[in-house]
Amino acid sequence: MSKDLIIVAVAVGLGTWLFRFLPTRLGRSPALASGRLAGAMEAVGPAAITTLLIASVLPDLAAGGPERTAVLVGCGVTGVTYAVTRNVVVATLIGALAYGLV
Repeated sequence: MSKDLIIVAVAVGLGTWLFRFLPTRLGRSPALASGRLAGAMEAVGPAAITTLLIASVLPDLAAGGPERTAVLVGCGVTGVTYAVTRNVVVATLIGALAYGLV
């Protein structure tokens, strides 16, 4: 394993840990009770999830063909199922099933 890969893996791991650790520590501060910083901290979770989603589906979308169709169907079914049920777990499982079937 190359030295550069190990450095990148450690940096990403440390960044991920800090993303999860710091909000819990900063959340104890009365300064976070309201204001812009509180809004920014609340947005970190959805922003991280969205980033991971885009990073995971972008290669399949760029590839075209059946991969693109499967991603679009899976995401579409997930979105529609969530709109109907308002249940993230059910929407995720049904979207994953649709993706797998396509």
